[in-house]
Amino acid sequence: MMEIIQRKLCEIEQHYNVKILLAIESGSRAWGFDSKNSDYDVRFIYIHPVDWYLSIDYPGIGNKKDVIELPINEMLDISGWEITKALRLLRKGNPSIFEWLGSKIIYMEDRHFKNQLLQLQKNYFNPKAMLHHYVNIARKNDRKYLQGESVKLKSYLYALRSIFACKWIQQLNEIPPIQFQSLMKNMELGEELIYEIVQLLEQKKSKDELIVVRPIPLLNLYIEEEIKEISSYIEALNGKKNQTPLTF
Repeated sequence: MMEIIQRKLCEIEQHYNVKILLAIESGSRAWGFDSKNSDYDVRFIYIHPVDWYLSIDYPGIGNKKDVIELPINEMLDISGWEITKALRLLRKGNPSIFEWLGSKIIYMEDRHFKNQLLQLQKNYFNPKAMLHHYVNIARKNDRKYLQGESVKLKSYLYALRSIFACKWIQQLNEIPPIQFQSLMKNMELGEELIYEIVQLLEQKKSKDELIVVRPIPLLNLYIEEEIKEISSYIEALNGKKNQTPLTF
């Protein structure tokens, strides 16, 4: 699959006359709980030739699109952001960019560019923005998918991963890793919770992406209590964005 994805990325470069600076895997495969039939979520950052930027039109306005999105099929979801869009979002502390930089599955990369972004992200890590992002994911999965008589197994893992990321930020005040197992190692969980989570991971990896299970009261209670605790923490947090100029 690596070769297919890299070929698709090369086709994008040629068709759109761009250079891809970084292309990675996002989603469940990057997080470490993909199923046998999980699709591939490929995300990339690209740059146009210099002439494209010599215009009064702002990237993202009119015909100057700042995204490239390919039609999604059963196995491939490929989309990318133009470099100035990516940098503006980095400056705002957008968690997606931080996750892209943390992915261990890399399809294409300009190492110099990536190293510069890794340095910049230290200046623009915004704990409050990131906490908001992750707790909202946990809350959405809890309310929408975890309250019925049967629930999507992956929604438990999405909610738990988001909660673990929030706890990481609370405890260490640093950018959390994107892999579920790395996050979980830092959590103080009882034996029963660990057992239930490990069972979920094993089922997710060995079965269908859309598998449903009966509700697990222990996990539901943990998720609901942590969402409340994190929400209260955010309310009390006096987060201030770092205003360091974004430069290369």
